[in-house]
Amino acid sequence: MDFNDTPQEAEFRKEVRSWLDANAPKHLEAELKRASFGSSGLTSEDPIKAGKAWQKKKADAGWACLHWPKEYGGGARTPIERVIWGQEEGVYSVLSGPFTIGHGMCGPTVMAWANEAWKEKLLPPLASGEEIWCQLFSEPASGSDLAGLRTRAVKADDGSGDWIINGQKIWTSGARNSDWGLLITRTDPDVPKHKGLTMFFLRMDSPGVKVVPIKQANGASGFNEVYFTDVRIPDSQRLGAVGEGWKVSLTTLMNERLSIGSGMSTGFPELFRFCMEAEVDGEPAVADSNVRSKLAQFAIKQSGLKYTGMRAISALSKGETPGPENSIGKLVAGATMQELAMFALDLQGESGVVWDEDSPQNGRFQAMLMRSPATRIEGGSDEILRNIIGERVLGLPGDIRVDKDVAFKDIPTSGKQKK
Repeated sequence: MDFNDTPQEAEFRKEVRSWLDANAPKHLEAELKRASFGSSGLTSEDPIKAGKAWQKKKADAGWACLHWPKEYGGGARTPIERVIWGQEEGVYSVLSGPFTIGHGMCGPTVMAWANEAWKEKLLPPLASGEEIWCQLFSEPASGSDLAGLRTRAVKADDGSGDWIINGQKIWTSGARNSDWGLLITRTDPDVPKHKGLTMFFLRMDSPGVKVVPIKQANGASGFNEVYFTDVRIPDSQRLGAVGEGWKVSLTTLMNERLSIGSGMSTGFPELFRFCMEAEVDGEPAVADSNVRSKLAQFAIKQSGLKYTGMRAISALSKGETPGPENSIGKLVAGATMQELAMFALDLQGESGVVWDEDSPQNGRFQAMLMRSPATRIEGGSDEILRNIIGERVLGLPGDIRVDKDVAFKDIPTSGKQKK
């Protein structure tokens, strides 16, 4: 691996730094540095409005969605230039949080599967931050088995060709602020579960769509339930052929794991600073040999994540496609973040149960611990990622799937077998 910029990359990095120095919203920098999982850290401005303003400014200057074609609102830059931009944007990238799903997951799916007219209509306002998208995949009854979804889409009986949607989605990030949603449904229960799915996109203000925020343990409501009651969707808003929704969803899932795995932080730098500042028994925490030992363990994991990520960056720089290292990154980072937060709160002692503006590190570790279980589920649970790594990297035998060739309607939904 070569970690040094080529002359062209160095020149691009210089250009990025120059633009950011002149245009970044520096009046928000101090607040953004207090960002934690589930919170942008902003109190002086509405996070959605601030995010849209920053995204529009980037778009107007050609810095939005650098890897997208220009005709769709992107910058037509190389993958490595996109990486360099992310490195330089730094803390200001927090402002782009509302667009992560749209830019990283929904947009690439629309780009791959929609017709040209829809691409020209949907992608530029997504790139510029004028519209927000969400991903309507998970359901209460299917858990990590996306193909077990039950939201139904049936053809309207009025000859219009429209589809009528009924069902429920859950854990939908950002749904209450979204303008559009990417929706996967079941259109044929008489075939095996992976073969009877169809993908659509729809306006989130369509009649019959109801969004209900979920109150989370950290006090935020980033996740939502979404209910569909006789929602009508034109067939023109279908992505891919009828029954090929699983194939379309793989485009989304591939981009989801790339987005999450390559950008997840463990919080180690913040923990290290805290251990340098905090006191244990009247001495700096870092003076304790047990604390230093624990920090060393976290540092090793952090280093492993860094260089695993560097492999992906090095591959991008050579024009190659990164392998499954992003699944490894998310698997390790999610568990490490949870363990790290618990250790930090142990060091805080009784003050670790207090979560307000006077908490150490502005309550960063409390927020991290409350949010961390979700990081080990979203974008593929730990178990799913272990299967991916085992089967696709190590070449181990796949899990036994007894329902693989069974029609979805015949799959038991309880412990009792159908007679």
